Amino acid sequence: MSTVGIAIHPRKDAFEAGIVALTGLATSVVSDVLGRTIGAVNILPVNKSSVSVCGNAVTVSVRAGDNLFIHKALQMLKPGDVLVVDGGGDISRALFGEIMMTVAKSKGAIGCVFDSAIRDVDAFEKHQFPCWARGVNMRGPYKDGPGSINIPISIGGMVINPGDIILGDCDGIIALSPEIALEAARLGKEKESAERKTIQSILDGQYNDAWVDVALSQKGVL
Repeated sequence: MSTVGIAIHPRKDAFEAGIVALTGLATSVVSDVLGRTIGAVNILPVNKSSVSVCGNAVTVSVRAGDNLFIHKALQMLKPGDVLVVDGGGDISRALFGEIMMTVAKSKGAIGCVFDSAIRDVDAFEKHQFPCWARGVNMRGPYKDGPGSINIPISIGGMVINPGDIILGDCDGIIALSPEIALEAARLGKEKESAERKTIQSILDGQYNDAWVDVALSQKGVL
């Protein structure tokens, strides 16, 4: 989906109502209510402790191992942003570390996502700055370009557009367009309520799992 050319486009500002509505919901729940088809694959949390974010996507596409245009994107960050970088899945060099993380945090960014490697892992934990990445590598990057900022990109097989809402937690990340954010939040809250009731029924010894045998019977197993 992404094209590594040379382009710098204006940022798309956040859909605040959608961010507020989605904040605190689990990525697994929102993915479930949207058909279990969204979510990045093999992009995992770097932080050791629990992390969660819900914010506005600023997208970057770079060539493997090069972070020049990420430095430019740092200049464009605003409070509540999540920096999302398509590094082509390459983990041979880190594209982001403690210094760049400190810049992002000073701009008010609330997290970052990399389809590539990062480094200085302990710093992300120390400063409680949420990060998701494909890998970790101590080797540093090139700074030659090319790259593009605020274009559609692909992270772990998931398309992300600038201005999408990034929801991330210990299970991973998902991206939602502003157009579906409020409905996704409504459905997610309904599902979380239903799941709490299910868990309580298990604790109370009243869990009904008859649906399992019904499903198997329909398949001719029982």
